Amino acid sequence: MRTGLVRRVVAVGVFLLTGALALSVAQIHLELLTQDAIEARLRAYRGTDFDREAELKKLFIESGCAADQLSEQSVKKKQPPNLICVLPGASQDEIVVGAHFDHVDEGDGVVDNWSSASLLPSLLFSVRQDHRKHTYVFIGFMGEEEHLVGSEYYAEHLLPEQRQCIRAMVNMDTLGLGPTEVWTSHSDPTLAGLLGGMANNLHLPLYGVNVEKVGTTDSESFARYKIPRITIHTLTQQTLPILHSRHDNLDKIRMSDYYDSYKLIAAYLVALDQTVDRKPDAPAATGGDAAKAQAH
Repeated sequence: MRTGLVRRVVAVGVFLLTGALALSVAQIHLELLTQDAIEARLRAYRGTDFDREAELKKLFIESGCAADQLSEQSVKKKQPPNLICVLPGASQDEIVVGAHFDHVDEGDGVVDNWSSASLLPSLLFSVRQDHRKHTYVFIGFMGEEEHLVGSEYYAEHLLPEQRQCIRAMVNMDTLGLGPTEVWTSHSDPTLAGLLGGMANNLHLPLYGVNVEKVGTTDSESFARYKIPRITIHTLTQQTLPILHSRHDNLDKIRMSDYYDSYKLIAAYLVALDQTVDRKPDAPAATGGDAAKAQAH
């Protein structure tokens, strides 16, 4: 791989749910790509959804996803497939990390949602440390703009025992518009608490922002199966008009905030591997009508 990296050992605070939230500190080993490398991947947004799926596949391979770990899941004829990279761990318990790569015709679709999809291979790179407890499943979803068709297909076609193995579904949508935010009302409280603890210990900003009755996002395809999920985004009422418009282009990305989101999410995924657990019958938080994502 010819992109630069920074190797870091980070002391992080992690929240564990043991009747009440308690704070403990653990050491995590974390490799981060440079901001220049992250920006270069963001700039590779051009073309159709087929082109973006192909570019995402190339980035996964560059980031260390082996041929036998990478697969394509056909969803609809004449449309790109879901792209899946499985990074095996010590157990079959899974942490699913997803973002959609499709976009609407208006604008360039950089914010919505190449900003998130292009981070998937970089996050894969950052969690490849040894002794993983969980198996990571990184998914580039097609068809989010068509009523979540890609993520719904993926979740629906899992066997019940496969769904039981998913300890967390981490969804990213519309990053780079500002500081990192979490869709609080539609996120599992334990997962959101862990993200808050991580942000605090890394001295990175994190806000809870719910945009009511605007749309939906891929995490909701997992919520119906009571899989704990969290959606990380940067959308506000002020930036909402950028989505699905000619204004969705590269110059709307605030690179320092975008890189902060990458650092926070990368550290969060490593911490999840050390801390997350779920009983098979434990429900996920469903929230109300709040939504953070796109209007369809």
